[in-house]
Amino acid sequence: MKTGISTAAFYLRRENDEAFSLLKELGSECTEMFFTSFSEYDPAFSRSILPLKGEIEVHSVHILTSQIEPQFFNPHPKVRMDAYYFLEQTMRSAALLGAKYYTFHGITRAKRAARSGENDNFERVGRLTAELCEFCEKFGVTLCQENVEWAFYNRPGVYRKLKEQCPGMKGVLDLKQARLSGFDWREYLREMGGDIAHVHVTDVDGDGKMCLPGKGKFPFRELVARLKDEGFDGPLLIEPYSGDYQELSELTEAEAYLRSLI
Repeated sequence: MKTGISTAAFYLRRENDEAFSLLKELGSECTEMFFTSFSEYDPAFSRSILPLKGEIEVHSVHILTSQIEPQFFNPHPKVRMDAYYFLEQTMRSAALLGAKYYTFHGITRAKRAARSGENDNFERVGRLTAELCEFCEKFGVTLCQENVEWAFYNRPGVYRKLKEQCPGMKGVLDLKQARLSGFDWREYLREMGGDIAHVHVTDVDGDGKMCLPGKGKFPFRELVARLKDEGFDGPLLIEPYSGDYQELSELTEAEAYLRSLI
């Protein structure tokens, strides 16, 4: 097990062009590259920052989900074809950076009525997700379904059903999204179990405000123990919102705290 910092932590503070240099300054050796725009999905962008990568491990890539991922499930074939164009760009970029995992949200539950999942069509969503998994595998990348309160995997049970049709799929446990969903993080961990590729970690204080690991009350010792019981050997990736901390140096402190527990 190891630790890292998602470049999402730098959103609107620093550009991804600077991410590798900044990670080196902070002493972090593992990251998830969060591409934030169509121009960053282009392999040309990854080629431009690759000389700065050094020994930093790019464990996974993430994209701005709402731009593309819902369109993989659109009934119109041209819409899906365009979405796949950008997915191919992203997968080529992932391969250039050495990333083996793709953090995936999929369908967005934008309408309140969709949140319950009452009308979920698991046969169709599972089939289309399986096609996405196969496409990513061509580039040596594994699609990882993340639990997200406003996306398809917004409650325990969804992952298990998708996995029936997508045996190669892995999972991402996101602690803040578990809190937002109203379900206990342990339920998501039990469901994904040994499939968890990485964990997005944040903390929460006594007032319910999100903060960096070590500054709140989340039971990280229990998390680490439960992950070890599942045979997890991936990274705990710090993924706060930019307003959840003041100084970039706090990220170094948060990663040191997690390392002490591991």
